[in-house]
Amino acid sequence: MEKKEFKSESKRLLDLMINSIYTNKDIFLRELISNASDALDKLYYRSLTDKKVKVKKEDLLIHLAFDKENRTITISDSGCGMTKEDLENNLGTIAKSGTLAFKENMSKDEKTDVIGQFGVGFYSAFMVSSKISVVSKAIDSEDSYLWESEGADGYTIKKSKKKDHGTEITLYIKEDTEENDYSKYLDEYELKTLIKKYSDYIRFPIQMEVVHHELKDEEKKEYEDVIETETLNSMVPIWKKSKSEVTDADYDNFYMDKFSDYDKPLRVINSSVEGMCSYKTLLFIPSHAPYDYYNQNYEKGLSLYANGVLIMEKCSDLLPDYFSFVKGVVDSEDLSLNISREMLQESHSLSLIAKNIEGKIRKELETMLKKDREDYISFFKTFGVQLKYGVYNNFGADKDKLKDLIMFYSSKHEKLITLKEYVDSMKEDQDKIYYASGSSVAKIDVLPQVEQVKEKDYDILYLTDYVDEFAITAITEYENKKFVNVESGDLDLESEEEKEASKKVNEDNSDLLKAMQEEIKEVKEVKFTNKLKTHPVCLTSKGDVSIEMQKVFDAMPNDMGIKAEMILEINEKHPIAAKLKTLYEKDKDIFTQYTKILYSEARMIAGLPIDNPTEISTLICDVISK
Repeated sequence: MEKKEFKSESKRLLDLMINSIYTNKDIFLRELISNASDALDKLYYRSLTDKKVKVKKEDLLIHLAFDKENRTITISDSGCGMTKEDLENNLGTIAKSGTLAFKENMSKDEKTDVIGQFGVGFYSAFMVSSKISVVSKAIDSEDSYLWESEGADGYTIKKSKKKDHGTEITLYIKEDTEENDYSKYLDEYELKTLIKKYSDYIRFPIQMEVVHHELKDEEKKEYEDVIETETLNSMVPIWKKSKSEVTDADYDNFYMDKFSDYDKPLRVINSSVEGMCSYKTLLFIPSHAPYDYYNQNYEKGLSLYANGVLIMEKCSDLLPDYFSFVKGVVDSEDLSLNISREMLQESHSLSLIAKNIEGKIRKELETMLKKDREDYISFFKTFGVQLKYGVYNNFGADKDKLKDLIMFYSSKHEKLITLKEYVDSMKEDQDKIYYASGSSVAKIDVLPQVEQVKEKDYDILYLTDYVDEFAITAITEYENKKFVNVESGDLDLESEEEKEASKKVNEDNSDLLKAMQEEIKEVKEVKFTNKLKTHPVCLTSKGDVSIEMQKVFDAMPNDMGIKAEMILEINEKHPIAAKLKTLYEKDKDIFTQYTKILYSEARMIAGLPIDNPTEISTLICDVISK
């Protein structure tokens, strides 16, 4: 037995394989199982093309065993096996892949779903192993060989006594360290979990002998160990089965099991695409938000498979942020993976898949909105904020994709409606879409500014989510109808006569209004108005930043210094207007008190904080007591 050096720059390259290329130690089992699957695929392919090779498909198996005491894991297959030359070329030369060569020698019309390409997956086992032994016998060889290595120092090859064709790999698991718990890989549950996670859809059975403790004598309470062979993988994924084979309950159970949900999904989207990039998708729209959905630690993404082998548990590139609530899987044969199969090499195929997925989800939501309103309302109450965020995000780049999916509460219909439904029900003389913002429908409904618009019998959209007004601003108009905030300083709902009358009142009382503004410098203007019907006072705004937007900015952790340009409007027909005029002429001190009280009242109505509540409370008591 002669010790041999690896045929490449072994030490540095193997160190790179173990410590740099692979970032997750758990995947060593995925790589070895995939290699075993390739060996079975090659043998089955040969049995179809070579009459001398006779194989029963039921005999094509992968076997997994572990020994806690001796700290070993063994993965064996009944595949094509390797000759001494194969062991030299495939294991003695890092980054030499027998699978890749096999694929290259196939004709264009021949196809088999072998998984490995790069010939480095085997070496991931050194992340958890101090030594690896490989015993293999090729299908058309009389001899078998044992390949052994403890790492970059080299390897040995000698004859072995294996009688059946196939390969048996034994890993000698490293001792535990402070940083790494290698012993977990010698636990039955952990091994089953890794198989279920990464290799559940390998199309050959992965079997393991498990020990069950069964009751032998109930009276004596005696138990015995019963060894059973258990198949650990599902083999055929649900998304590769014919739709006629799968029931709604099957989809529901798969979703609840895979994505740890206690309730079935609201919608299932199953699709298969053939072409330059072939792939299958199985997507789910949840019926409720995950507990951490609005948490900053929430990770979006679909499970990405290549030929049934899990590559990425959450591939975020497959979903836009506004559809981040969608769960599901994507399985493709045509993805270009990097050397570790942990990442994608290029994004063209992925971008193509992502674009198609986005369209499928949007179409499903549009169909739900049209044909199952109740379900859509339920969905929108849970995930509508995310859609509206998508309208506003990226400077409104996706607004046209989403604007017909978002909904707002209608003052006239007293329910959620779409923008199209609002426009379709507009009055003939109406040329604007009116909206009002606030923390709840009840609070918006009693705003002074709402009163005038309602009197004109115009519908108002009530915006109750923090992102609503930003989304409306991003859309700017719908079917050539501009959005107008009822809290805007200029709604332009008065007649010409009313405008002239209001202008004259403000001109006649310009000194009074100027004096009020000097006391409340936070506002840009104080004026009398005829648009308030029963309310004495209100705050409106002008410019791009509304009062509700200012609230959002104020709630942010960093003070952005963005403020609304506020206008204090006083109802010229309310008794308070006459009182102010009298006080301005006769008692400037009390006039100042009234000014501060009215401004504080307007801030309370608008839902803004009062900076000096104690002072205002004292002023109110002083005024009342006189």
